[in-house]
Amino acid sequence: MARRRKRKSRRRLEGRRILESVPQYSIESGEDKPVTAARKFIQAEGILPPALLLVKRNEHTTDRYFWAEKGLFGAQYVEENHFLFPSLRMTEDEAEGLVASSR
Repeated sequence: MARRRKRKSRRRLEGRRILESVPQYSIESGEDKPVTAARKFIQAEGILPPALLLVKRNEHTTDRYFWAEKGLFGAQYVEENHFLFPSLRMTEDEAEGLVASSR
């Protein structure tokens, strides 16, 4: 029997598109847990929100975190609930302006 494809959430796809316009940093977790490594990196580098951190846990797994004014969140949660983050509303407006100007 043919398997049905999983339906893509429009809200999540929109959130993913918005997160693409945010600065991204790739780091390795080393001995620390991924979230601890992300927090240490933010503290050491003085990164200002909004930012997306890609933390490589091992050769197969990469965890994604979103650094916002409110704290550190999982990127999947932010994709699904991007409207709760004021810093993403600003980048969403900028992204729409770029799309409108390119037409």
